[in-house]
Amino acid sequence: MPSPGKRQPRKAAHEATAANAPAAAIKRGTTAVDLRIYRAVVNAVMSHRLPPGTHLGEADFCELYQVSRTTVRKALQRLAHDHIIELRPNRGAVIASPTPEQARDIFAARRAIEREIVPLVIRHATPASLKQIRAALHAEDQARRTGDRAGWIRLGGEFHLLLAELAGNQVLQRFMAELVSRCSLIIALYETPGAPMCENDEHQDLATLIEQGKVREATHLIEHHLQEIEARLHLNEQDKKVNLAEALSGF
Repeated sequence: MPSPGKRQPRKAAHEATAANAPAAAIKRGTTAVDLRIYRAVVNAVMSHRLPPGTHLGEADFCELYQVSRTTVRKALQRLAHDHIIELRPNRGAVIASPTPEQARDIFAARRAIEREIVPLVIRHATPASLKQIRAALHAEDQARRTGDRAGWIRLGGEFHLLLAELAGNQVLQRFMAELVSRCSLIIALYETPGAPMCENDEHQDLATLIEQGKVREATHLIEHHLQEIEARLHLNEQDKKVNLAEALSGF
């Protein structure tokens, strides 16, 4: 079983990178407004409210947030740096659209990273960190039970980001912040529209294995879990029209 004497994580899961900018993205010169725009787009992507290919007009952001184009461009540059959007000549900013080959590469990278993360989570586990994991799973289950699909999707990603935080390796955490966002894009692009919200027993099973300190079994399960997610995707592009103001509402 994990030792209770190990160090505790610095902050709670719901303050992790799914809801906040990755640490590498918060640079000198960042303002409250451009960081708010950054977070709004990331959250909308994580919740599948901004699907791949969606055009992000600078003028729309200026109107929504009552800011200058300079401020909007700072946020867009940061989003482009984190591969959440693409800045295309003569078209401006669009939510990134990974190809099927890129999708496979991204999932392969994520499996490799999470195979390293899970043993570290077990090694650094404390009663407090195990409680955080269970709290995150409870929030995810509540979203599913109430039919909050956007919240359920976002919280599912945040569960994986929490594990990256609890691993205690900031480099792996930054990698995961990018990979989870990019996987959300891929799922938004290739998942069957209207796919049912099913029980996610693998998250629960993984938490149990972490609590029991079973490194080999937990590592095998996380890899299987990610393979299952990838296997459910259909590699045919979807074309969705999105209202930016509606997608960013509430962020």
